[in-house]
Amino acid sequence: MLETILLKLLFALIVLAVLMTFCAYAVLAERKVASWIQGRVGPNRTALPFISAIPVIGPILRRLGIWQPLADGVKFLFKEDPLPAHVNKFYYFLAPVLVIVPALLTVVALPMGAYFGESGTQHPIVLANLDIGILFIFAVSSLGVYGIVLAGWSSNSKYPLYGGIRSSAQMISYELAMGLSILPVFLWVNTPGANEGLNLFYVVTAQQDVWFVFWQPVSALIFLTALFAETNRLPFDMPESETELVGGFHTEYGSFKFGLFFLAEYAHMIIGSAVFVVLFLGGWNYLPGIAQVWPSNMLGAVCTVIWFLAKVFALVFFFIWIRWTLPRFRYDQVMSLGWSVLLPLAIANLIFYTVLVAFLERA
Repeated sequence: MLETILLKLLFALIVLAVLMTFCAYAVLAERKVASWIQGRVGPNRTALPFISAIPVIGPILRRLGIWQPLADGVKFLFKEDPLPAHVNKFYYFLAPVLVIVPALLTVVALPMGAYFGESGTQHPIVLANLDIGILFIFAVSSLGVYGIVLAGWSSNSKYPLYGGIRSSAQMISYELAMGLSILPVFLWVNTPGANEGLNLFYVVTAQQDVWFVFWQPVSALIFLTALFAETNRLPFDMPESETELVGGFHTEYGSFKFGLFFLAEYAHMIIGSAVFVVLFLGGWNYLPGIAQVWPSNMLGAVCTVIWFLAKVFALVFFFIWIRWTLPRFRYDQVMSLGWSVLLPLAIANLIFYTVLVAFLERA
């Protein structure tokens, strides 16, 4: 029992360290992709002396900006931490914690790969294989908005308050459509004789023949659009709109506390991309129609994780690409899209697949 707990704790620490590293390098990817789109070079100066001295390899790593996330982390950690006199101090300090903790906690129920038994049966690589995995992820990730609202209110400043109010309104508007968009997925997974509940592992195994993005493209489109809004990414970054609200809910924050908000945004983006991959892109399944190409050993388990992460990174690149391609929506356009377009479309999509599943069951 103790060994199991220690192994789970070690696994959790490894997953947390990897996720934090991915968040740091997602920032670098954002800056590099932005510079590529805008015809610039991007970060290419930060260097570690003892590595930069290595011929060929050192200069290449410096030009790629590999060490920039390390420099940014040290900067956020050690720069002066301003404390405005007009803020509500307790909630001002609490808000960044309430934002970062849900962002990191959702990874608990997310299957990241699989290992194969001797009979070919799959077993998930996950911290907690919950039967209500998707509900856990939705419930925990939605708590992050409380930190944003608290940051806006505790700052005692009008721009952060506007950002916090926008964030709560945006979350309410798009969570409805997001929740309705995944119901057809679980209707299909939970057909008679295959009642798998809300376990995300069985959603992946159900996509061995065809990915749900091809079978349910409307659900995938609604979920992806709502995911942009839920993660506050352009063109839905209303809570921190620089041209209108200076910096939105984190205007009064700096140093390490601002870094936590920054980290939480990219953690939400990575975890959201991973959930989309699990629900609609087949998870670690190789290609549609090819159920298993991985060997039934440790190498196969590693391959499933690498393939899963490759899909996640491709989707993260899509997030970044959209940010530097599309202009920001007006606030009324964001609300209109959520309530007048996505919500009716999600309801119609759910009714269509409900009727379809019922017809196929009777056929």
